[in-house]
Amino acid sequence: MEDIDAIAALQDPVRRRLYEYVAAQGREVGRNEAAEAAGVTRTLAAHHLDKLAEAGLLESGSRRLTGRSGPGAGRPAKVYTRAREERTVSLPARDYRTAAELLAEAAEEAGLDTGLTAAARRRGEALRDSTAPCGDLDEAMRLLATRGYEPYAAGASDDTEEAAGAAERVVRLRNCPFHAVAERFPPLVCGMNLALLEGLLGTDGPVRARMDARPGECCVVLEASKNNEH
Repeated sequence: MEDIDAIAALQDPVRRRLYEYVAAQGREVGRNEAAEAAGVTRTLAAHHLDKLAEAGLLESGSRRLTGRSGPGAGRPAKVYTRAREERTVSLPARDYRTAAELLAEAAEEAGLDTGLTAAARRRGEALRDSTAPCGDLDEAMRLLATRGYEPYAAGASDDTEEAAGAAERVVRLRNCPFHAVAERFPPLVCGMNLALLEGLLGTDGPVRARMDARPGECCVVLEASKNNEH
């Protein structure tokens, strides 16, 4: 029932706008920023943000938004981020997560990595709208957004020349649709995920999927294929 109550909290349109904005930022968001984004007063935003935190959909904390410390830095402000815990509703109750974890455990113990990645690549190819590979990164972002990956354009965060040169071409995925199982079986599930996206996007077109695991995000990133650069 807790999951049902949490999802029911999003029925209010203002509350839903606030949740979607905070979730899309991938960082801490203050009340003033959230209020401005949702087009409501700070007081109303604070009320709904706290309700979302009470429902377990957001996590709250406090920090100084000025970047200063010591006397005169001001009081810490309340900030919010999307909760990492997943919420699912199935009526009557279903337990697909346990089934997925058991299957992943059996596949890992039996050394079925190769078979799983081959099946994932075939599934990705079957999900593709055409036989042609994905046309560019913009198309890939639109496609993966519909599948829950929450893609966003990212600049280089590494100090390498290669990363700096590729900054405008890197797309990261804020959400992993297989997060719960991937946490327990990362090599198996991340390999499956990469193969699925390779099948979906194609391996010989302008877009390349590759591994680049980071805490709190999908293990796969997208970039322009070097074979297709001009």
